[in-house]
Amino acid sequence: MKYQALATDYDGTIAEHGHVDADTLDALRRLRAAGYYLIMVTGRELDDLQHVCASLDLFDYVVAENGALVYRSSDQQIQLLGPKPPERFVAELLRNEVKPISVGQVIVATWQPHQTVVERVIAEQRLDLQVILNKDAVMILPCGIDKAAGLKNVLAEIGISASTIVAVGDAENDLAMLQMCGYPVAVDNALPEVKRQVKHVTTQPRGAGVRELITELLG
Repeated sequence: MKYQALATDYDGTIAEHGHVDADTLDALRRLRAAGYYLIMVTGRELDDLQHVCASLDLFDYVVAENGALVYRSSDQQIQLLGPKPPERFVAELLRNEVKPISVGQVIVATWQPHQTVVERVIAEQRLDLQVILNKDAVMILPCGIDKAAGLKNVLAEIGISASTIVAVGDAENDLAMLQMCGYPVAVDNALPEVKRQVKHVTTQPRGAGVRELITELLG
Protein backbone atom coordinates (compact mmCIF):
# COMPACT_ATOMS: atom_id res chain seq x y z
CA MET A 1 0.00 0.00 0.00
CA LYS A 2 1.25 3.46 -0.94
CA TYR A 3 0.29 5.82 1.83
CA GLN A 4 -0.51 9.45 1.05
CA ALA A 5 -0.73 11.28 4.38
CA LEU A 6 0.34 11.25 8.00
CA ALA A 7 -2.28 12.21 10.58
CA THR A 8 -0.65 12.83 13.94
CA ASP A 9 -1.73 13.81 17.41
CA TYR A 10 0.19 16.64 19.07
CA ASP A 11 0.70 16.32 22.84
CA GLY A 12 2.39 13.08 23.83
CA THR A 13 2.97 12.13 20.19
CA ILE A 14 5.04 14.64 18.24
CA ALA A 15 5.24 17.06 21.17
CA GLU A 16 6.70 16.73 24.65
CA HIS A 17 5.82 19.34 27.30
CA GLY A 18 3.94 21.22 24.58
CA HIS A 19 6.79 21.59 22.09
CA VAL A 20 8.12 19.70 19.07
CA ASP A 21 11.89 19.31 18.90
CA ALA A 22 13.99 20.26 15.88
CA ASP A 23 14.77 16.67 14.87
CA THR A 24 11.09 15.76 14.73
CA LEU A 25 10.28 18.86 12.68
CA ASP A 26 13.08 17.95 10.24
CA ALA A 27 11.65 14.45 9.86
CA LEU A 28 8.18 15.86 9.18
CA ARG A 29 9.64 18.18 6.54
CA ARG A 30 11.29 15.20 4.83
CA LEU A 31 8.00 13.35 4.77
CA ARG A 32 6.19 16.32 3.28
CA ALA A 33 8.96 16.78 0.69
CA ALA A 34 8.38 13.15 -0.29
CA GLY A 35 4.79 14.02 -1.24
CA TYR A 36 2.87 13.17 1.92
CA TYR A 37 0.12 15.39 3.26
CA LEU A 38 0.70 16.32 6.90
CA ILE A 39 -2.40 16.59 9.09
CA MET A 40 -2.28 17.45 12.77
CA VAL A 41 -5.24 16.18 14.79
CA THR A 42 -5.30 17.53 18.34
CA GLY A 43 -7.53 18.25 21.30
CA ARG A 44 -5.98 21.69 21.71
CA GLU A 45 -7.73 24.90 20.76
CA LEU A 46 -6.28 26.59 17.68
CA ASP A 47 -5.23 29.82 19.44
CA ASP A 48 -3.31 27.82 22.03
CA LEU A 49 -1.70 25.69 19.35
CA GLN A 50 -0.58 28.73 17.36
CA HIS A 51 1.09 30.02 20.51
CA VAL A 52 3.05 26.85 21.33
CA CYS A 53 3.80 25.53 17.82
CA ALA A 54 5.79 27.97 15.70
CA SER A 55 5.90 25.50 12.78
CA LEU A 56 2.15 25.06 12.38
CA ASP A 57 2.34 25.99 8.69
CA LEU A 58 4.33 22.79 8.13
CA PHE A 59 0.99 20.98 8.30
CA ASP A 60 -1.42 21.14 5.38
CA TYR A 61 -4.36 20.92 7.76
CA VAL A 62 -4.89 21.15 11.49
CA VAL A 63 -7.89 19.44 13.05
CA ALA A 64 -8.22 21.14 16.44
CA GLU A 65 -10.65 20.98 19.38
CA ASN A 66 -10.65 17.17 19.12
CA GLY A 67 -12.31 17.21 15.70
CA ALA A 68 -14.57 20.24 15.98
CA LEU A 69 -12.45 22.75 14.04
CA VAL A 70 -10.56 22.38 10.75
CA TYR A 71 -7.83 24.87 9.85
CA ARG A 72 -6.37 24.96 6.32
CA SER A 73 -2.86 26.37 6.42
CA SER A 74 -2.68 27.48 2.78
CA ASP A 75 -5.22 30.28 3.28
CA GLN A 76 -5.78 30.17 7.07
CA GLN A 77 -9.42 29.24 6.53
CA ILE A 78 -11.27 27.92 9.58
CA GLN A 79 -14.29 25.64 9.44
CA LEU A 80 -16.33 24.79 12.51
CA LEU A 81 -18.00 21.38 12.56
CA GLY A 82 -20.27 22.10 15.50
CA PRO A 83 -22.13 24.88 17.35
CA LYS A 84 -20.81 27.10 20.12
CA PRO A 85 -21.02 25.64 23.64
CA PRO A 86 -24.33 26.46 25.36
CA GLU A 87 -23.85 29.40 27.72
CA ARG A 88 -26.12 27.85 30.35
CA PHE A 89 -23.99 24.71 30.34
CA VAL A 90 -20.77 26.61 30.94
CA ALA A 91 -22.42 28.77 33.59
CA GLU A 92 -23.65 25.71 35.48
CA LEU A 93 -20.22 24.09 35.38
CA LEU A 94 -18.70 27.24 36.88
CA ARG A 95 -21.44 27.35 39.52
CA ASN A 96 -20.42 23.81 40.44
CA GLU A 97 -16.78 24.84 40.86
CA VAL A 98 -15.57 23.05 37.73
CA LYS A 99 -12.15 24.71 37.43
CA PRO A 100 -9.97 25.16 35.51
CA ILE A 101 -12.23 25.28 32.48
CA SER A 102 -11.50 26.28 28.90
CA VAL A 103 -14.15 27.25 26.38
CA GLY A 104 -13.20 27.04 22.72
CA GLN A 105 -15.21 27.75 19.61
CA VAL A 106 -16.98 24.39 20.01
CA ILE A 107 -15.18 22.45 22.75
CA VAL A 108 -15.40 22.84 26.52
CA ALA A 109 -12.50 21.29 28.40
CA THR A 110 -11.58 20.68 32.01
CA TRP A 111 -9.71 18.08 34.04
CA GLN A 112 -10.38 15.18 36.34
CA PRO A 113 -11.96 14.77 38.84
CA HIS A 114 -14.76 16.84 37.23
CA GLN A 115 -16.08 14.17 34.82
CA THR A 116 -18.95 13.15 37.12
CA VAL A 117 -20.17 16.73 37.55
CA VAL A 118 -19.90 17.38 33.81
CA GLU A 119 -21.96 14.28 32.96
CA ARG A 120 -24.58 15.18 35.56
CA VAL A 121 -25.01 18.71 34.15
CA ILE A 122 -25.28 17.36 30.59
CA ALA A 123 -28.05 15.00 31.73
CA GLU A 124 -29.88 17.65 33.78
CA GLN A 125 -29.89 20.12 30.90
CA ARG A 126 -30.69 17.37 28.36
CA LEU A 127 -27.90 18.48 26.07
CA ASP A 128 -26.70 16.66 22.96
CA LEU A 129 -23.16 16.59 24.28
CA GLN A 130 -20.62 13.84 24.90
CA VAL A 131 -17.57 13.48 27.13
CA ILE A 132 -14.30 12.37 25.54
CA LEU A 133 -11.33 11.58 27.75
CA ASN A 134 -7.69 12.30 27.01
CA LYS A 135 -5.84 10.84 29.98
CA ASP A 136 -6.69 13.33 32.76
CA ALA A 137 -8.33 15.82 30.40
CA VAL A 138 -12.14 15.90 30.16
CA MET A 139 -13.39 17.24 26.82
CA ILE A 140 -17.04 18.02 26.08
CA LEU A 141 -18.18 18.10 22.47
CA PRO A 142 -21.39 17.79 20.44
CA CYS A 143 -22.36 14.17 19.91
CA GLY A 144 -20.83 12.79 16.71
CA ILE A 145 -17.79 15.04 16.77
CA ASP A 146 -14.43 13.44 17.46
CA LYS A 147 -11.02 13.20 15.83
CA ALA A 148 -12.34 10.81 13.18
CA ALA A 149 -15.11 13.24 12.16
CA GLY A 150 -12.64 16.10 11.78
CA LEU A 151 -10.20 13.98 9.81
CA LYS A 152 -12.96 12.70 7.51
CA ASN A 153 -13.78 16.31 6.65
CA VAL A 154 -10.16 16.94 5.64
CA LEU A 155 -9.90 13.75 3.59
CA ALA A 156 -13.08 14.64 1.69
CA GLU A 157 -11.57 18.01 0.78
CA ILE A 158 -8.24 16.51 -0.29
CA GLY A 159 -9.96 13.66 -2.10
CA ILE A 160 -8.09 10.70 -0.64
CA SER A 161 -9.20 7.55 1.16
CA ALA A 162 -8.74 6.82 4.86
CA SER A 163 -7.13 3.53 3.81
CA THR A 164 -4.15 5.53 2.52
CA ILE A 165 -3.57 7.35 5.82
CA VAL A 166 -0.95 6.59 8.44
CA ALA A 167 -2.22 7.78 11.82
CA VAL A 168 -0.24 8.00 15.06
CA GLY A 169 -1.33 8.82 18.60
CA ASP A 170 -1.02 8.00 22.28
CA ALA A 171 -4.31 8.40 24.16
CA GLU A 172 -7.91 7.22 24.22
CA ASN A 173 -9.22 10.26 22.32
CA ASP A 174 -7.00 9.18 19.40
CA LEU A 175 -8.74 5.82 18.98
CA ALA A 176 -11.53 7.08 16.71
CA MET A 177 -8.92 8.52 14.33
CA LEU A 178 -6.64 5.50 14.54
CA GLN A 179 -9.42 3.00 13.88
CA MET A 180 -10.52 4.73 10.66
CA CYS A 181 -7.07 4.83 9.03
CA GLY A 182 -5.22 2.27 6.96
CA TYR A 183 -2.11 2.11 9.13
CA PRO A 184 -2.76 2.99 12.79
CA VAL A 185 0.35 3.42 14.95
CA ALA A 186 0.94 4.09 18.65
CA VAL A 187 4.07 5.67 20.04
CA ASP A 188 5.82 3.70 22.78
CA ASN A 189 4.46 5.95 25.56
CA ALA A 190 0.85 5.38 24.47
CA LEU A 191 -1.76 4.03 26.85
CA PRO A 192 -1.97 0.21 26.91
CA GLU A 193 -5.53 0.25 25.50
CA VAL A 194 -4.28 2.26 22.51
CA LYS A 195 -1.35 -0.08 21.90
CA ARG A 196 -3.76 -3.03 21.81
CA GLN A 197 -5.81 -1.52 18.98
CA VAL A 198 -3.15 -0.52 16.42
CA LYS A 199 -1.11 -2.32 13.79
CA HIS A 200 2.27 -1.06 14.98
CA VAL A 201 3.87 0.33 18.15
CA THR A 202 7.10 2.28 17.84
CA THR A 203 10.07 1.30 19.98
CA GLN A 204 10.63 4.94 21.02
CA PRO A 205 8.30 7.43 22.74
CA ARG A 206 6.85 10.71 21.46
CA GLY A 207 8.90 12.56 18.83
CA ALA A 208 11.56 9.87 18.63
CA GLY A 209 8.85 7.33 17.91
CA VAL A 210 7.38 9.50 15.16
CA ARG A 211 10.84 9.91 13.63
CA GLU A 212 11.19 6.13 13.69
CA LEU A 213 7.84 5.82 11.90
CA ILE A 214 8.83 8.39 9.26
CA THR A 215 12.09 6.55 8.61
CA GLU A 216 10.02 3.41 8.02
CA LEU A 217 7.67 5.21 5.61
CA LEU A 218 10.53 6.74 3.63
CA GLY A 219 12.60 3.54 3.65
